[in-house]
Order: sequence, then C-alpha cells, then structure tokens
Amino acid sequence: MSYLSKWSYDPFIVVVAIMVLVHEIGLRNLSRRSRSERTRQRRVRSYYFYAGLAVLLLAVISPIDYWASDYFFVHMIEHILIMFYAPMLVVAGAPWLVFVHALPVRQRRSLLRALLLSKVTAPLRAVGRFLSSGWFAVLFFNVVMLVWHIPSLFNLSESNQFIHIWIMHASFFVSGVLFWLQIIPSYPVKMKLRLTQQVGAILVTNVTMIFLAMSMSILTAHSWYATYSNIPGISFSPFADQQIGAAILWVCGDFWALPILIVLIRRIIEKEGSVGMAFERMVHRNDPFAVDVPDPV
Repeated sequence: MSYLSKWSYDPFIVVVAIMVLVHEIGLRNLSRRSRSERTRQRRVRSYYFYAGLAVLLLAVISPIDYWASDYFFVHMIEHILIMFYAPMLVVAGAPWLVFVHALPVRQRRSLLRALLLSKVTAPLRAVGRFLSSGWFAVLFFNVVMLVWHIPSLFNLSESNQFIHIWIMHASFFVSGVLFWLQIIPSYPVKMKLRLTQQVGAILVTNVTMIFLAMSMSILTAHSWYATYSNIPGISFSPFADQQIGAAILWVCGDFWALPILIVLIRRIIEKEGSVGMAFERMVHRNDPFAVDVPDPV
C-alpha cells in the first residue's frame, strides 16, 4: 500500500474555498481604486495567504491526516503545520483589509459603522480588544498546545471527529493566527507587544514545547495515549512512536524559534542600537521608582 495514496475529504476544504473566493473578490474591488503598484503588492501578499491555506489543507486532507490516526509522530507533524506554519503564512499574507473590501461599499460602510461606533456593539469591541491583546494571544497559544496533549482530551478528540476537526484543529489554527499577529507584521493589525516582549513570547513558547516534549519522552516510561495502543497492523511500539513525536516537537520548536529570534534581534538592533540598550529601556520603563537623571556635562 502506498503511503501517499490516502487523501481524504475534510470540511476545512469548504471553509478554505470560501475564504479564497472572498479574498479574490476583495482584491478585485481594491484593484479598481488603487495604483497598479499597490495592486501588485497585494497580489504578492496574497501568495503568502494562499500558501498558508495550502499548508492547512495539506495537514488535514493529505496522507498526513490519514497516517496521523496510526502514528503519533505523524500527528505531531500535523499539529505543527496547523498551529505554526499555516498561521505564519496567513498572517504574513495580511488578508484582513482585502476581506473587508469584498463587501459592496454601502454594506461595508454600514457594517464598519455598526462595529466601530455603535453602542450596541460596545461589548463586542471590548471582547475583540481582549482577544487581540498581546499577552492573551501568547497565553492562549501555549494553553491550547498543552491542553490538547492531555491524554484524556487527546483520546477524546481521536474518538469524536467533530471535536477533532472543529474544536482541536480550529483552536490550533485560531490560536496560531492570534499568536503570530503579535510577531509578524500584518497590516492593518497592530502588534500589541514591543520587540523585547516578542522575544520573550518566542522564548516562553519554545520552552513550553521543550517541556511538553521532555514530558512525553524523558520524564515518562510509557505511552500516554490509549488510542495508539492497539492498532491492527501496526507493530511499532507506542512508546517509541511517542518518543519520536516528542523529538519532532522539540526539534521543530528550534526550527521556527531560532530564525524568528534572529529576525527580532535584528529589528531591536535597528531600532534601539543594541539588544542591551533595548532591555535596559524596557526595565527602566517598567520601574515605577525610576527617575530620569541628566547626563553629566
């Protein structure tokens, strides 16, 4: 049996198809009122967005999803694609303004006026500000990653496709988008975290991944997940499978974290002059007893 022959249907296909259609309508509407250079820039960004959607579909309809039911380490690859690489590309594609312009002008203005100015939607705006706050995004991302690897919840998701697709996978993707909006520029969304805080967010998340990987490999002596214990035709040891999955989680954590840290440190140096100065200013800014002392003449 070929390992590459197991493609399947997933409801995310419909969601992705709708998003692509809406995005193309928005691009067309914007092109009518924009300079050709701006239109080309949006088209280039759209390639990142579509690449992110392609990675998402690769994770859920390709043989990766099929074999994830038999091998835990394949499941880890699927999770990393959904939670890290697909959201990174989607955020880099900055589709938000394009989505809004998919609506006709009159409906768009009415909707934005209601969302941004109406007293009725004030609670909704407050919820939006909370969900888009920097530290909530970081906390939510790490909590989602840890919670879905609790054995009882993981096994539940494997036995219930609704939970697996619409709660587990959806929470992976949404939390990933919220997290990467704090790290990757995605106009017109503003990053809520300062550069030094972004470095902290990456380090905390990488440590969380390493802790999870160690817990599943070094700090245990048995397989956590009953769903992989007795699969017909699979002679691979469930614990060895889990250890490989943990190694993938650990190594892939470094693969995404190190390049992002290098980019952030370069941004800090360009803005502040040095990393040390940036952290000194951050500490000084957060110190309620700090006073400005003039430099000696």
